[in-house]
Amino acid sequence: MAGIRMTILYGLAGSIGCMSAYASAAEPVSRLDDVVTRKVLNVCTTGDYRPFSYRPDGANDFVGIDIDLGRSLAKSLDAEAVFIQTKWSDLMADFKSKCDVAMSGISVTLPRQREAFFSEGYLVNGKAPIVRCEDVSKYQTTEAINQPTTRVVVNPGGTNEKFARANLANAQIQLFPDNRVIWQEIAEKRADVMVAESVEVKLQEKLHPGLCAVNPDQPLQYGEMGFLLPRGDTAFKAYVDQWLHLTKATGEFDRIFDANMK
Repeated sequence: MAGIRMTILYGLAGSIGCMSAYASAAEPVSRLDDVVTRKVLNVCTTGDYRPFSYRPDGANDFVGIDIDLGRSLAKSLDAEAVFIQTKWSDLMADFKSKCDVAMSGISVTLPRQREAFFSEGYLVNGKAPIVRCEDVSKYQTTEAINQPTTRVVVNPGGTNEKFARANLANAQIQLFPDNRVIWQEIAEKRADVMVAESVEVKLQEKLHPGLCAVNPDQPLQYGEMGFLLPRGDTAFKAYVDQWLHLTKATGEFDRIFDANMK
């Protein structure tokens, strides 16, 4: 009998040991722990996309909705937000090699989802045109814009260019590298239309008299925005999602959004 009991005990000990080893293997160190330990949250951002991420020439710092949200996320982790400038064509590569999170008014797309996790969406947003105000009636639909005589200006490397290539192939697509001043191309009649996120064209309408957003509350294409997170890191994603939920529930998100839309 004693021998049987000893055999059972050894078997249980072996099973517990295997379970402990499995648990260790199944719980890799999360970026969440890394950020808490180093007290720095590295945030990739483009700095060219008002109202989400903007850095004027000569400025030392970024401003915008996602910049304020990045600082809020870092504070919740007892860390400092360090913003690393990238551009849309390099966003994914820079995020993977340099950053813990990317926050820059990033549209959720399936190609991006293949390479990274997204946080829960924080803003529903779609593509809408912005044109000279006298041309609003002329460019009401995708079909109306998609004509050989229409000059469509886009910033390279992001979803604005992808939308133009996919939906406006008959138009004259012009690449313009600086998304901060791209609106002047329309105002000064070197281009006719830009299609961008509805919240962006609403703001640019305020900032540029003579330019008008076209039906921004009825966008040409559905879209939503989220933060890029390391693929496979479920602990970090769960934390960011919970933080985002709380910023919305407490009104912090609305305060940040409203302050940056003025």
